[in-house]
Amino acid sequence: MRPDPATRRARLRDRLASGELIVAPGACNGLGASLVERAGFEAVYMTGSGVANALTGKADVGLLSLTEMAMMVRFMTHATPLPVIADADNGYGNAINVVRTVEEYEAAGVTALHIEDQVVPKRCGSIAGKVVVPADEMEGKIRAACDARSDPNLVIIARTDARAAHGLDEAIGRGRRYAAAGADVIFPDALLSEAEYARFAAEVPGPKLLNMGGYARKRTTPKIPLETVAAMGYAIVLFPLASIRAAVAAELDFLHGLRARGTQHEIEHLDVLDGHPVENWYEFTGISEVRALEDRYLPAADVAARYANTAGHRPGDT
Repeated sequence: MRPDPATRRARLRDRLASGELIVAPGACNGLGASLVERAGFEAVYMTGSGVANALTGKADVGLLSLTEMAMMVRFMTHATPLPVIADADNGYGNAINVVRTVEEYEAAGVTALHIEDQVVPKRCGSIAGKVVVPADEMEGKIRAACDARSDPNLVIIARTDARAAHGLDEAIGRGRRYAAAGADVIFPDALLSEAEYARFAAEVPGPKLLNMGGYARKRTTPKIPLETVAAMGYAIVLFPLASIRAAVAAELDFLHGLRARGTQHEIEHLDVLDGHPVENWYEFTGISEVRALEDRYLPAADVAARYANTAGHRPGDT
């Protein structure tokens, strides 16, 4: 049985208190969340950019609604027992909207969520052109988020995007103000160097989150060794799009081969998958779990007849 949301939230709170770095790769759906679990990580991040890219096929510029994002939270929390840290964009409006955002995300089972100080519509944090709301408006959103949660262990993360538009000093000042407003974790997005991340960590109190983002050849945010991230004092590090980009690259390469060579390309690809966990896709995606439920809950004679009289992959076969 998967742990309930309250158990996951208490677990994440304990890990934050331990002082050990939490590494959370990004995922954009339930399958991606289950892969993060299979790889042995202790938390998964629901990336807003990844969800926007996957659902719309477009850039992350605030096109998705609260309803769509909360739906994906629910899919991911049902797909894995891991704590799910989720992007809640800018709360989908003002502080009043934030109240409903927290209620919907919490009802969907989220463990932690972050809200940023961008205007509506927002955009991906690593892209130029960002505009932020006044700091006092964001403070109201943080207070509203903290008051709206019914489980006090739900982790509220405040993200500031002020570095791009107003400089590091403004981002640090906002980080301090957001911590004082009640945020459990402070998230400075898209700082420009390791030195900037180190200074932010030293000057802003409480737990902090580092986003290992930046997905263009010309990087605007640094890639920092995890040992250094931990030594700086960050509590959480996200790799939001790393595995998603790797998967899309592999998918695109395969499709080019299929377009050029047809069935023979897939035959050769299957040889490469010999012994890989995804070689038997039906088993990898849980058909044997469904078969076990059939045995447990459905009339035995009906199940036996169903499998006796039909052809195809039989759950449990290699």
